[in-house]
Amino acid sequence: MAREQLFISDLHLDPERPEVIALFLAFLQDRATEAGALYILGDLFEYWIGDDDDRPGLAPVLDGLRALSAHGVPVHFMAGNRDFLVGERFAQSTGCTLLGDAHRIELLGQPALLLHGDTLCTDDLAYQQLRGMLRHPDWQHQFLSLPIAERRRQAESLRAESQSATREKAEAIMDVNAEAVAGCFREHDVPLLIHGHTHRPGRHELQVDGHARTRWVLGDWYHQGSVLRADDKGLTLETLAP
Repeated sequence: MAREQLFISDLHLDPERPEVIALFLAFLQDRATEAGALYILGDLFEYWIGDDDDRPGLAPVLDGLRALSAHGVPVHFMAGNRDFLVGERFAQSTGCTLLGDAHRIELLGQPALLLHGDTLCTDDLAYQQLRGMLRHPDWQHQFLSLPIAERRRQAESLRAESQSATREKAEAIMDVNAEAVAGCFREHDVPLLIHGHTHRPGRHELQVDGHARTRWVLGDWYHQGSVLRADDKGLTLETLAP
């Protein structure tokens, strides 16, 4: 029997929320050690200002990932909109394999596409414009060249602006765009899509050009853990009590 594969996203780990870090560490030390693979699909951290980020409280997270990798469980990391500056130094220190913005895998005998999910939210034009700037190599090079204290100040300011803007946006704007989802299925020609970002966990069945497609959305870890499990019985979305 193949070992289960686990998918998580949107943990938003922050030293200010130690209970969530504790929940994640318990997950790494218990449930994840029996997995065939762990996929982290973005926003593991509330923000990440570079691989020299030294905020107190985050070191145990890196240690936990490294221990899981050393245990023999492949850990795959995909950047989200909060931790897109995770780089090779992080990968080397944790044993994680870094994935691109869209990653195709074989899952339960069929192809599946993994995303963070923010690229599907095309109705949020302001966010998509900001994303384009933040993901540009020139901007990232300039930002990473700043002193760590200044990077932290800018990250905190950007987070506050994002939270303020989110409160003012309509709910529908921050969800995925139906045509963007259909276009993603067409482009990658897969029957299964797994992503996070919207914090709206669930399973969605749809038809694209006459073909059945399934979209699984991972939940966030603000009030409880959220894990999508793939095993011989299929896919199951679970919650973890804090």
